[in-house]
Amino acid sequence: MSNLRIKRVAVLGAGVMGAQIAGHLANAGIHVDLFDLPSPEGDRNQIVRNAMDRLKKLEPAPLASPRVLPLIRANNFDDHLERLRDAQLIIEAVAERIDIKRALYQRIASHCSESAWIASNTSGLSVQSLAAEIPEGLRPRFCGMHFFNPPRYMSLVELIPAKETQAEMLDTLESWLTRTLGKSVIRAKDTPNFIANRVGVFSLLATMEHTQRFGLGLDTVDALTGPRIGRPKSACYRTVDVVGIDTLAHVVRTKQEQLQQDPWHSIFKLPNWIEHLITAGALGQKSGAGLYKKEGKEIRVLDTATLQYRATDSSIDPEVEKILAIRAPAEKFKALIACPHPQAQFLWAIFRDVFHYSAVHLAEIADNARDLDLALRWGFGWSMGPFELWQAAGWQDITRAIQTDIDAGKTLAATPLPAWCRETSRTGVHTPQGSWAPTKQANAARSSLTVYQRQRFPELLLGEQAAMVLKPASETAGETLFANKEVRLWRLPQQDAGIGILSFASRMHAVSDEVLEGMLKSIAIAESDLDGLVLWHEPPFCVGANLKLVSEACKAGEFDRLERIVAQFQDASQALKYSRVPTVAATQGLALGGGCEFLMHADKRVMHLETYVGLVEAGVGLIPAGGGCKEFAVRAAQWAAQSPTPGEVFPFIQQVFTTIAMAKVAKSSLQAIEFGFAQPDDHIVFHPQELLHVALRTARQKADAGYQPPVPQMVPVAGRTGIANLSLMLVNMLEGKMISEHDYKVAHAAATALCGGDIDAGTRVDEDWLIKVERQLFVDLLKTPQTQARIEHMLATGKPLRN
Repeated sequence: MSNLRIKRVAVLGAGVMGAQIAGHLANAGIHVDLFDLPSPEGDRNQIVRNAMDRLKKLEPAPLASPRVLPLIRANNFDDHLERLRDAQLIIEAVAERIDIKRALYQRIASHCSESAWIASNTSGLSVQSLAAEIPEGLRPRFCGMHFFNPPRYMSLVELIPAKETQAEMLDTLESWLTRTLGKSVIRAKDTPNFIANRVGVFSLLATMEHTQRFGLGLDTVDALTGPRIGRPKSACYRTVDVVGIDTLAHVVRTKQEQLQQDPWHSIFKLPNWIEHLITAGALGQKSGAGLYKKEGKEIRVLDTATLQYRATDSSIDPEVEKILAIRAPAEKFKALIACPHPQAQFLWAIFRDVFHYSAVHLAEIADNARDLDLALRWGFGWSMGPFELWQAAGWQDITRAIQTDIDAGKTLAATPLPAWCRETSRTGVHTPQGSWAPTKQANAARSSLTVYQRQRFPELLLGEQAAMVLKPASETAGETLFANKEVRLWRLPQQDAGIGILSFASRMHAVSDEVLEGMLKSIAIAESDLDGLVLWHEPPFCVGANLKLVSEACKAGEFDRLERIVAQFQDASQALKYSRVPTVAATQGLALGGGCEFLMHADKRVMHLETYVGLVEAGVGLIPAGGGCKEFAVRAAQWAAQSPTPGEVFPFIQQVFTTIAMAKVAKSSLQAIEFGFAQPDDHIVFHPQELLHVALRTARQKADAGYQPPVPQMVPVAGRTGIANLSLMLVNMLEGKMISEHDYKVAHAAATALCGGDIDAGTRVDEDWLIKVERQLFVDLLKTPQTQARIEHMLATGKPLRN
């Protein structure tokens, strides 16, 4: 049952969440029937069609490619309920009101297939109460399935059973969500707001409470509660503006109503200044003003005392800044607790209260501490969960500090810590054997579902890492076959021993001469001693050349050295392509410049959906020269040979020229295929922890099938005619002041490299010819002051320079 293949899903409700869930299902190649109310006039499916149109415009994009949108079919509840019989899974995502859900369940019950599974995307209503609203025969196949917004990017899904839910159903759905949609699944208990929202929203409300108690500005709080403490950049109040102040108000009202016995119930309310904003219609980002407001180019912040907007001031006390820079959690927390500054005491208070709340409620809301910590990591973007951070800071010391504050009346509730927290022998809740489960009074091991065997290096919590490797590219993972400072060739034991894994250790996995030397050496070892080679490491895949190295060489006038490095880069790319054993690039995150060129030259690509690919060299006044221009020239000839006009290469060159000249980046692996960086038969993986598994299996399958490397071919090029055609377009752009003279020079170099140089159109050349052309043009550009200025500006600011 765990190998479920769902071909069609019905999503009921085309609001923000329903439409985006449908979009992500379409990303996975699943046909979706999206339902909503009939439109009162005109096209009766217009409400759904409008929602589908919004999917094409939203940022961040819900769709991995606009081309998946046709997998979604528009429906309405009056005319198309019979289509529900075709759905193997039905996801309800209508408004969070039990009366609306009850009425919908009554309407759909007779139309559902007897084998269909039904799930509610409720964010906090009782799943048992919802189950009571559907016919008894459907209840064993009903559960809560809570996605987080935006569904494409937020990995967490909480699965919540009702009493009648089949255990086998939950196992099957968990496996399907993990493998097919790339989700990180947590089994939650059927309690209000489940796990992530219960703790995450409490943390937000506690932060608001302490903002007032310590008299801090909203901008100061955001400066304190973002990346400096392992939280997202949007921190507290910017997050509220993004989510919507009215949405927060609804969540808080739900907490007030459903959690009246919660010891922290007194803070389940919104401050007066939030109520003021709601009354004024200042609901956050969507209304143009909220806790922050943009006036011209200036971002202003609400002053909670005057209810007027003022200039932002995100300064942090130097002593507190120094404390936050301490790397050791135990030392950092000791300093925070001891520091009398209000900012330090504020930080300790918000940490303390989340620790306290999580400990008191753990047994009620989650099976074990691991589930709570991972829910906050995956659902709220925290770098460490509450228990994990507590353990890192020294369990006994933090426990004593919390108890001291409880006794002194400083905490938001006087409820004592559970007895298990106060055990004098306890050093934490996470161990290599499992995580603390209070209802079992024992440590609970991780899930044994087969799907998790595909995750060679699962995401681990502090404490689990004693038995499992945290950094897969480190010396402790597998057997090292070769290594230098920036590259490691290694392998895993047993069935994977014949496939080498090549991992970069350079910063951002940038390409340096040492990386190139290590690649060439590793490929040679693979050809002599192994059956295949996988290029894989933690994201990003590779951000391209080490620009600092390039800049320093330019300043020293070492252009001969730079040309040798470029030649070595090209050699490494060609070695990947023509290796005598299969090479597989397993990619996630950024694959830019040289990273894109390595991806293009591998025999096969296994790409996580969130792989962002581009030849972006034009941004620093250069062209691709690690074989990128050459490879696109070769592919254009291959595409032309398969077209109705096999002799006409130029139309295909024109497409890729735009991609290179504009430094276009594919925003998903689906788009990478559309842009020509990857091939239609490449593998796309939705769960990042499965990437290595699929890559190893791919290399093994190709090796076992008797892999033979491609045979080098002579290819026709567009030549000087193609260059002239592209130059005409560039001249018009230059005269229209759409590009600068140096933009023209860079783009003309790209056109020349793609067209094979100044030779007759249709001339057949080999890859060595194309490589030499792109290398010479690259070095010529490097010698120009304008390109050198662009490189310096990128290093200094991280942004491209137009000169």
